[in-house]
Amino acid sequence: MSQTIRRKSKSARKSAARQGTKAKVRQARATTGSAMDVAMSWLPFSEDQLHRIFLFAILAGAGVLAWLAASAAGLPALVGDQVAQIAAHSGFEVKTVVVRGAQNINKLKVYEKALAERNRAMPDVDLEGLRSELLELSWIKDARVSRQLPDTLVIDIVEREPHAVLRKADRFVLIDESGHELEAISRKDAQGRLIVSGFGAGQQVTQLAHLLEAAPALKPRVREAEWIGNRRWNLTFKTGQVLALPEGEKPSANALVTFARLDGTNRLLGGKVTAFDMRARDRIYLRVPDEEGRELALKAGAVPHSVEAD
Repeated sequence: MSQTIRRKSKSARKSAARQGTKAKVRQARATTGSAMDVAMSWLPFSEDQLHRIFLFAILAGAGVLAWLAASAAGLPALVGDQVAQIAAHSGFEVKTVVVRGAQNINKLKVYEKALAERNRAMPDVDLEGLRSELLELSWIKDARVSRQLPDTLVIDIVEREPHAVLRKADRFVLIDESGHELEAISRKDAQGRLIVSGFGAGQQVTQLAHLLEAAPALKPRVREAEWIGNRRWNLTFKTGQVLALPEGEKPSANALVTFARLDGTNRLLGGKVTAFDMRARDRIYLRVPDEEGRELALKAGAVPHSVEAD
């Protein structure tokens, strides 16, 4: 006869204990999950973005460790060369140079500097070094050099503005408003421009500009300005007449304003007088050819009819 053996059923106490344990586990998980949800809700990015940030941080840390190891082994230069070669083989090398903003400067001088970078891998181009070389050119006031991937180098130029011509012993030189020399020009090309001369005149161009601004009506009529004895100006007008001004910025400006006023009322320019001397404080000395070289003196407030134009 077969006999069936029955196991004893679980006691009610053990079953209740196990059910209580499962409930506690579920409650703990729910509590932990809700806390994490609240914390995540405070962050300014999603859970997926958080994973990416962690991954990037891990990769960045690995990269830093690799670079430190390479530095310790003396490999950074080799790694840089390899990167440059890979870039060049991938088409990232200088094949074209674009120059913008060049109006007066000879572009060939710019290309001579820039073409030294031709066929060079883009990562190897020293942008700041090339800019420094360009700033050595007389016409260039400022320059910006940039890469335009994959193969173009762009040079943006700010040129100096020609302002006057400096007359030297053997040549004429074009200068900007600060007296910076731009390039030598011919006598023919100097015609029609303000010419400055005299020892140290190039360094006084800015002061001369301020002086002429004091009498705007006379400014376009001045042909040449000579810096005398490193202390004052003689102005030659387009009529060929010469005006000697006193020393000092303020006295010379006041004298020029007075002369402009007298010219407006008595037509001094274009008249018989060949030279006006205003170095005295309250008088103007006039040189008239038909008076056999005699000089006439008059007060600054009145000009006699004899010195007017016919």
